[in-house]
Amino acid sequence: MNPAHGGGIFAKLLQEAGHAVIIDTHLNDGTPVCIRSVRRDDEARLRAGIARLSPQSRYLRFFSGMREPPQGVIDALLDVDGHDHIAWGAIRTDLVEKPALGVVHAFRDNERPSRAEFSVAVIDDYHGLGLARLLTATLLHDCRREGLETLAVSILPENAGAIRLTRLLGGHVTNRSGEVAEFDIAIDEALESLRREGATPGLAAVFEAFERGD
Repeated sequence: MNPAHGGGIFAKLLQEAGHAVIIDTHLNDGTPVCIRSVRRDDEARLRAGIARLSPQSRYLRFFSGMREPPQGVIDALLDVDGHDHIAWGAIRTDLVEKPALGVVHAFRDNERPSRAEFSVAVIDDYHGLGLARLLTATLLHDCRREGLETLAVSILPENAGAIRLTRLLGGHVTNRSGEVAEFDIAIDEALESLRREGATPGLAAVFEAFERGD
């Protein structure tokens, strides 16, 4: 069944490694995607995805226009344990090469274990199709399941898209000094905001997946 047709939203749950899930859903234009946990063997996909970001998008995500991050940054992004570092990626499933379209991360704060640093990146060609919301909803569910309560995000003031998403999630400014604005996002409030969000039909598959998995 194609999730973009027939009036249905197709969500597939596969139990792997304890409570991890794989979610099949679609973007606003019907493009089919799979959302799953990031793995160590995703390095090639991660590198290819970063290379496909525009210089502006790389700057907004990494605060640097570097085309290829150092190996240490790549290793940190792939060092996912599902508790202190939670990360999910979106893969396009109708193409043979199964390219990565976006990724979302939460790094737990060692000093405040109910809080984590949040980031999301989507390849430019897929901006405006609801993917950031799909990834964020997935991350929020997983973070809540792992005992997190708050996400912190640092955003450059020219990153209007990230600020809009953060406001949608109920984020509030905690520090606007310097070149970067800092926001806190309450996970429960953010999930309720996304649940009410009707402009991204693929979100229903994400909520269904975690409700089945609880």
